[in-house]
Amino acid sequence: MSFSTILSAAIEGLTAEVVRVEADVSNGLPVFHMVGYLSSEVKEAGERVRTAIRNSGYDYPAKRTVINLSPATLRKRGASFDLPIAVSILTSLGQIPSGRAEKCLIIGELSLDGRVRKVPGILPAAMTAFESGIRCCIIPKDNETEGALVKGLQVIGVENLQEAVDFLKGSRGYAVSDNGVRMITNTVCNVGKGEMKQGGPSLEPEGNSRYVPDFSEIRGQENVKRAAEIAVSGGHNLLMIGPPGSGKSTIAKCVAGILPPLDLEESMEITKIYSVLGLLNKESPLIRTRPFRKVHHTATKAALIGGGLVPHPGEISLAHGGVLFLDELPEFRKSVLEVLRQPLEERSIRITRVHGNYAFPADFMLVAAMNPCPCGHYPDPEKCTCTPAQIQMYLSRISHPFLDRIDLCVEAPRIKYEELTAEKKCESSADIRKRVCRAREIQKERYRGTEITTNAMLGIDGLKRYCRLGASGDKLMERAFTMMELSVRAYHRVIKTARTIADLEGEEQIREEHLREALGYRMVDRKYWRR
Repeated sequence: MSFSTILSAAIEGLTAEVVRVEADVSNGLPVFHMVGYLSSEVKEAGERVRTAIRNSGYDYPAKRTVINLSPATLRKRGASFDLPIAVSILTSLGQIPSGRAEKCLIIGELSLDGRVRKVPGILPAAMTAFESGIRCCIIPKDNETEGALVKGLQVIGVENLQEAVDFLKGSRGYAVSDNGVRMITNTVCNVGKGEMKQGGPSLEPEGNSRYVPDFSEIRGQENVKRAAEIAVSGGHNLLMIGPPGSGKSTIAKCVAGILPPLDLEESMEITKIYSVLGLLNKESPLIRTRPFRKVHHTATKAALIGGGLVPHPGEISLAHGGVLFLDELPEFRKSVLEVLRQPLEERSIRITRVHGNYAFPADFMLVAAMNPCPCGHYPDPEKCTCTPAQIQMYLSRISHPFLDRIDLCVEAPRIKYEELTAEKKCESSADIRKRVCRAREIQKERYRGTEITTNAMLGIDGLKRYCRLGASGDKLMERAFTMMELSVRAYHRVIKTARTIADLEGEEQIREEHLREALGYRMVDRKYWRR
């Protein structure tokens, strides 16, 4: 047989598409020709594959070899096609029985000595394979645990080309073969107890080496702690303003300790993002805790929202389902902050390139911290050395449209000595997290059957349905809208915040005191930014 077809996959953004790797080996001039809308790294596969086949002990006679990667309209990138190309050639040469690999998806990069190297994007490729009716995958050994996250898929991890060939010849029908080849047959999803379904089991942190400060370690700043609790409970954006050393950054890090647990569906969605970027742990690939991404103020637009010649997810997508922390907010370039406006509103980011459109999820909670002026001590007249023009220029780096997307703005004053040395025991993150989880459960039940999961996601129709105000509340908001010169967006965000405050207190109806507290979190920005 001189012709063969092997199934593989190409990664496009966060999704994968099945690719047919066709090989024709026939008599003629000894050339190696590849077609199928290939990038430069795929074209280089020819030299790697031929050398790997010979160094693995297989005969590769001098014949005319033509490789086609179909469909031809899909751009093929990366080195993950090396292994399927090698298998297709060996099948065409008769060294692998024909038909063995027809229903098996194969991915992997080859070294010159025949070893199979780890590649990114195995999880979306395995998920696409299963959805396409494929029930077997041959992947690099280092990606084996990642591929086994997909329920019902037989995952074969190979360390070299010879192991892949041995399996396809039928010599790997048992756990350990004569040559020491290992095989995993994944019959259940080994990511925790239960099925992968909506509202499935929550995944508590396991083996998390990230140190998270506890709120009990923070002295004073009770108003900031309260704002952080409300923000996490409803998925709202939070901005903290205060002098250096007032604990803003530490409180932001403490937020990671009160985030609600992930369910299995959320965990798989986040894991897929990290898989495409090759950021998963080999031994424990499943992301079990909500991401907390701290971004330095020198970050570019592409680093933040994603991009590049071949677009990849940025920090806002890596923070999907978790927290994006921007410290020293005015130090970011204004153009960088402005690109966050659309993702903060739509909770996704679309990047357009000549080769196509790419959509990345960006449902994150923004936590930001900043000083009130360049020296950090405004409005203290004894310590602040900034001129009014310097202060105004510093604050003007943050636009009013950006501020309108912040639900809670709170001051973090300098901590007093009495608060620092007080013996009073502060509330722990564990206690706060219990209240957060209760509030999230209330929201989950309220929005069951819809795409809404938190109060922050409510649209105008949702506000009318779930956030009805009484007569006194309507009058209060009418006065506030006029006196505070609220924009429509800010007005809606105040009501969403009030809905979360009511949920924290277990109240079905939004009361006047809930609205007053929510409005209080809109007063701070009006203290610093002129309208």
